Amino acid sequence: MARPPHRIGAHASIAGALDRSADDAIDMGCNTFQIFSRSPRMWKAAPLSLPQIGALKRKRLEHELHPLVIHGNYLLNLAAVDPVTRERSIRAFREEIDRGLAIGAEYLVIHPGSAKGQEREQAVQTLADSFAASVEGIEWGEFEVLLENTAGGGMGLGGEFTELAAIREAILRRVDAPVGYCVDTAHTFEAGWDIRDADGLKQTLSHIDQTIGLDRVKVIHTNDSKTKLGSHHDRHERIGEGYIGKEAFRRILNHPKLRRKAFILETPADPDGSHRTNVNTLKSLIH
Repeated sequence: MARPPHRIGAHASIAGALDRSADDAIDMGCNTFQIFSRSPRMWKAAPLSLPQIGALKRKRLEHELHPLVIHGNYLLNLAAVDPVTRERSIRAFREEIDRGLAIGAEYLVIHPGSAKGQEREQAVQTLADSFAASVEGIEWGEFEVLLENTAGGGMGLGGEFTELAAIREAILRRVDAPVGYCVDTAHTFEAGWDIRDADGLKQTLSHIDQTIGLDRVKVIHTNDSKTKLGSHHDRHERIGEGYIGKEAFRRILNHPKLRRKAFILETPADPDGSHRTNVNTLKSLIH
């Protein structure tokens, strides 16, 4: 039996119109892609256009572009101790979910947020409470929220896979919701997991499986790292030009427990603003 094709994609722009992101993905040679459904650095979101939603769905169906991943607003901090920030985050998170459902996306990736001003255990509970407050009455369908691991700097949550697992468990104690994970290769490396060789990748995947479960990892943000192992600095680099290296990505792409995931690039863009070169690099590493 033939193996299913890899899902290789990149972050695509919605500038001008929502459905132009599909055109962008097609032009880059993607069969999956990620977008912001709104400005990632503003609380207020412009309303979605029904004709653009229809066009996006048609283009996705015609070109078999799946899954569609939404990356959540960078301002979101469901763990915030500040009541104003927390309330804004609850509203914005609900808007992200509603928009994802409206456009037919499969996944919404969010960063766990910051524990600044409180103990980490309390921050996890605050996050879970905020999540529950955001999702009241949601009919999820096939839509799923994915918690992304981070580089582990400062008071940011999610730098340890054990903490990511604790966050999911806390959420599920509060509400019945579909919650999985997105693993970022650069963040994993920057948090101290050496995935550059076969042994390191094996140890990392074993730990991930024992903590969050590889079956719950739906998306892999496929980024090289501009900073060294364990730097805790979130800096993405083009594939093969960073400290992780091209051969590591060859192993990741072809690993039997990973090859069915959606691989999404968030690397620095080509001079024309696309990710075409890095998409082609990933494709060249598949066997």
